[in-house]
Amino acid sequence: MIRFVDVRKSYRVGGQDIPALKPFNLEIADGEVFGIIGHSGAGKSTLIRLINLLERPSGGRILIGDTDMTALDDAGLRAQRQRIGMIFQHFNLLASQTVADNIAFPMRLAGERDARAIRARVDELLTRVGLSAHADKYPSQLSGGQKQRVGIARALANRPSILLCDEATSALDPQTTASVLELLAEINRELKLTIVLITHEMDVVRRVCDRVAVLDAGQIVEMGSVADVFLHPQHATTRRFVNEALPEEAASEHSHYAHVPGRIMRLSFRGEATWTPALGRVARETGVDFNILAGRVDRIKDLPYGQLTLAMQGDGVDRAMATLRDAGIEIEELPR
Repeated sequence: MIRFVDVRKSYRVGGQDIPALKPFNLEIADGEVFGIIGHSGAGKSTLIRLINLLERPSGGRILIGDTDMTALDDAGLRAQRQRIGMIFQHFNLLASQTVADNIAFPMRLAGERDARAIRARVDELLTRVGLSAHADKYPSQLSGGQKQRVGIARALANRPSILLCDEATSALDPQTTASVLELLAEINRELKLTIVLITHEMDVVRRVCDRVAVLDAGQIVEMGSVADVFLHPQHATTRRFVNEALPEEAASEHSHYAHVPGRIMRLSFRGEATWTPALGRVARETGVDFNILAGRVDRIKDLPYGQLTLAMQGDGVDRAMATLRDAGIEIEELPR
């Protein structure tokens, strides 16, 4: 759906070109939820705004399907932008317009003049985002979560095939964040939209994304399925994001378990393996003793997963590890 080919972006500051994004290649598949995570200043907002050319690249090509966005004239770019909805961190609603008029605004900009068609589409979208009773209210009368739902409805008004989310949950409390992410997942599932979501929170990526790219200082330093990146982060920046999402495990890992006897293992379970009693069975068969030092069971989008950090003792530890691997469990031995 979206391809970046040798794309780079620099800004001219004080007579010098300051790189915001170093040359990179990236493909985002049709219908997936793709996360871009990075700390402030990493370049993630610049990257997402390249997709609809709110920012123009300093080099390279950006393609949506077979259309080279960087080669379009103004009229062609306006037409392509109607296929791309965008949700903003601070909502960007028109304060003097009602909820219904905010949602209708993109349709009117696109040339729709049939008032009945506009109203039918607005009503349909208000139902989808759960705000049917708020059509005639103004943004000042809404909560933050309600404002963001209006922003989502507005982004969907022209039936886009791509939805860009620029820190869409950063201004919301945790409970409201969860409900907005659930709505985005529902939109992706039911409308088959491609969603590109930028954030600085790994927990947001874990809940809703299929794949993720990690940005650091304008460079993609790690990319892959969310399960692979979340459970087995390779780059130091990624590990910091995962540790922020799992503070209990991070705190225990920093102790290095120096006082704990045995070999320290981290076991990662995915899918159905999460619910099988493999550990108890292997302990009985091999005679190993184990002590659970840290762990959690949760979900990465729709995938159940578990991670346990264990201290294992006994002559059968190597055999136990081989048996667990044969059962589809990933094992990493941790240094002391």
